[in-house]
Amino acid sequence: MSEALDPTPYDALLLLSFGGPEGPDDVVPFLENVTRGRGIPKERLKEVGQHYFLFGGVSPINDQNRTLLEALREDFAEHGLDLPVYWGNRNWSPYLTDTLRDLVRDGRRRVLVLATSAYASYSGCRQYREDLAAALATLRAEGLDVPRVDKLRHYFNHPGFVRPMIEGVLKSLADLPEEVRDGAHLAFTTHSIPTAAADTSGPAEGHGDGGAYVRQHLDVARVVADAVRAETGVDHPWELVYQSRSGAPHIPWLEPDICDHLQERHEAGAPAVVMVPIGFVSDHMEVLYDLDTEATAKAAELGLPVRRSATVGADPRFAAAVRDLVLERAAAETGRPATPCALGALGPGHDLCPVGCCPARTPKPAAAGADSPYA
Repeated sequence: MSEALDPTPYDALLLLSFGGPEGPDDVVPFLENVTRGRGIPKERLKEVGQHYFLFGGVSPINDQNRTLLEALREDFAEHGLDLPVYWGNRNWSPYLTDTLRDLVRDGRRRVLVLATSAYASYSGCRQYREDLAAALATLRAEGLDVPRVDKLRHYFNHPGFVRPMIEGVLKSLADLPEEVRDGAHLAFTTHSIPTAAADTSGPAEGHGDGGAYVRQHLDVARVVADAVRAETGVDHPWELVYQSRSGAPHIPWLEPDICDHLQERHEAGAPAVVMVPIGFVSDHMEVLYDLDTEATAKAAELGLPVRRSATVGADPRFAAAVRDLVLERAAAETGRPATPCALGALGPGHDLCPVGCCPARTPKPAAAGADSPYA
């Protein structure tokens, strides 16, 4: 094996995702997993599950992860990177704990984790790390050897993640009627989270004013908008907006909501809007419903032309980016030279989440960080 493609000390990559139901009978049990400990009645979960029932009770996320899994395996094989790729979910089959058992039984001792969340936040990073710690605790209680688990750095600004999004915006603009194309606004969308969670996202020294979560999204949005301007010669107005709010009304969440934003852009005379879901790796339910269904219906009600640009999904450039991130982390662990790739002003993020990064309201053990009990 070429030294440049040496994954040492790692002997496996784990694709870690949220999971989703794959049939009508799965919807409520899946939502019970997601909301465990919150005491939400089953009848309320059935109401929440209506978005899934509109699509036959099937979330697209598991199929999208299967496609990404295959893309990663193909890319690794084509480039001589001998690293097996496993897949586990936090909230549905294949469950994380079961996959970690498989890893242990296959003799894997050093595991890298790719989470299908590109940005810093409690729900997008630390909660994944908490679930990893809980799964490792289960394995330890079962008498199994617990592997060393590390998480790949946030990849929101890696060229292999950003460039497919730029191309998606260009295609969406080209698909608009010519008479509204140059005046189209870009609405960069991501998941809304409580403002308190945003303010404490990322390392403690950067807390406040939306924390790393908002800064990272703004940085990527600026990179994409600048690239679109360079390609088209048109400076499209843009804004970071939010979607998929799910919290209690009295708790402040990040705003504006995408539907409110469409209303405001229409009233301000914008001739068209391209919705750019930079906060999402693939076209899962929150993209299909909140953008393709709800926001698109709002735009139709307004008579506002809209397009929704593509997420990265299993784009070969993203698979190549994961390969690059694996080799970068392996080099860092063994003292080999590496040049991390990143676009924008923020640069490459940390390899190891520091103490105080994206804290939980109720402290829980978290793996793959400076405070991990499984170092």
